[in-house]
Amino acid sequence: MNKRDEILKMISEYITEIQKSKSWTSGKDWIQYSGPWFDDSEYVSAVETLLDGWFILGKKGRQFEIDFSKHLGKEDGIITNSGSSANLLMLAILRTKKGGNLPPGSKFITPVVCFPTTLNPILQNGFEPVFVDVTLPSLNLDLDKVEEILKADINKEIKGIIFAHVLGNPPDMDRLMKLVEEYNLIFLEDTCDALGSTWDGKPLGSFGIMSTCSFFPAHHMTTGEGGFVATNSKSLRMTLASLRDWGRACYCNSITPGNVIDGSACGNRFKSWFKGHDDILFDHRYVFDEIGYNLKPTEVQAAIGLAQLKKLDSMHLARKNNFKKLYEIFKPYEKYFYLPEKLEKADPSWFGFLVTIRDGAPFSRSAIVEHFESAKIQTRSYFTGNALLHPAYESLAQKYSTPREEFPMATKSTLDSFFLGVYPGITEEQMNYIKETLDRFMQSL
Repeated sequence: MNKRDEILKMISEYITEIQKSKSWTSGKDWIQYSGPWFDDSEYVSAVETLLDGWFILGKKGRQFEIDFSKHLGKEDGIITNSGSSANLLMLAILRTKKGGNLPPGSKFITPVVCFPTTLNPILQNGFEPVFVDVTLPSLNLDLDKVEEILKADINKEIKGIIFAHVLGNPPDMDRLMKLVEEYNLIFLEDTCDALGSTWDGKPLGSFGIMSTCSFFPAHHMTTGEGGFVATNSKSLRMTLASLRDWGRACYCNSITPGNVIDGSACGNRFKSWFKGHDDILFDHRYVFDEIGYNLKPTEVQAAIGLAQLKKLDSMHLARKNNFKKLYEIFKPYEKYFYLPEKLEKADPSWFGFLVTIRDGAPFSRSAIVEHFESAKIQTRSYFTGNALLHPAYESLAQKYSTPREEFPMATKSTLDSFFLGVYPGITEEQMNYIKETLDRFMQSL
C-alpha cells in the first residue's frame, strides 16, 4: 500500500472510530435542529481531492453539476459557493441580454415571510418586490392574494414570481402554474429548503424556468457551503456560468474541466474577439461577456457533494420518519398548535417541523421556546416572519400604512411560529426526550 492509500485508510478509520464513540446525554448535550450527516466517505473524498492537488472547480465540480441537476428535475446547472449566491445569479441573469433583458423596476411577487436570500436578490438586481401574505398552517404564499394582485395588474408590470417552498412543503403547484401560464410570468423556484420534495410525483425544482438549492450544513445535504442553479436551457446555463465566473466568455471549463494547460476545447482560444477591432488577437479566456461575480465553490466542496448524493435517498427517508414522530408527539396538543399540513399531491422531504401557536393558547411562543432551549433542544423561528418589520427593509415598509395589520398572517408567524429539526442525526432516544420535554411543559400549564 502506498503512502497516499495509507493516508486515506487512516482517515476512514479515524472518522469511523470518532463517530462510534459519540454519545449523547439528555439535558447536557444539545439536540441540534439540523447539521451535516457525514460518515467517513465525505472526509476521504475531501482529502483525496486535496491530495490530487486540484483546488479550483474542475472535473468533480462538473460531474456534480451533471449528477445533481436531475434531483431538481432539470437537465443541467451550475454549482455555486452558496444558496444565497444561487438566488443572486438566478435573478441577475434576467438583467442580461441573453437572459431576458428585464429593465430595472420590473416587479416580482414574493411572500412577505421569507429568508432574506429570496428577497434580497430582487432588490440587489434593481427589481421591485410585490409582497403577498401567507396562509396557515403552511406559511406558503397566499395564492388567493396572488391572483387578486395579478387581476389588478392592468399595465402588466408584474413580470414574475419567486418564493421558497416552506420547509419542503409546496403550495398548490397546479393552481400556481395555471397563474404563471395565464399571466405569462417568469417563475423562479427557490428549492433551497425542499430538495427531494415532489408535487404529483414531479420534483420540486422542476417547475420554474430556473430553480435553486442550498448546500449549507443545515440543509438536506451539504458541501460545507454551496448552492446550485438548475435549468433546462443550455444558453441560460452558459450565461449563469459566465456570471458566476467573473463574466468570462470562455466556456471550455465546462467542456474540459480541470484543464488549463492545453490550448482550448473549442480550438479558437486566440482570435479577434473584440467587435470593431479585428486587428487585435486576444486570449478568449480573458474576454468578458457579462458583468459578473466570483461565486465559484472549490473542488473539495464538489467532492463532498458527490459523496453526499450517494446517501441522499436514505436522508430523505430519515427526515420523513422523524417528521412523523414529531407529528405524533405534538398531536395530543393540537388544540394549542397549528400542526403542519401538506396538500394531497405533495410529498415533502421535510426541512423542519413547523408549528404555530393558536390564538387563545395559555402560553406564548417565547415561553415554550425557552422551555425547549433550556432543555438543550434547538428551535428556530420561521426566518424573517414579517420581513417588513426588520430594519433592513424599512424603506419597503414605508410603502404601507400599517405593515403589521396589512399582512396579518405574516405578523402572526412573527409572534407565534417556530420549528424543530427532523434531520437524520436525531435519534429515537432524542425523540423520546423531546416528547418528555413537551409533555412536561403542557402538564405545567
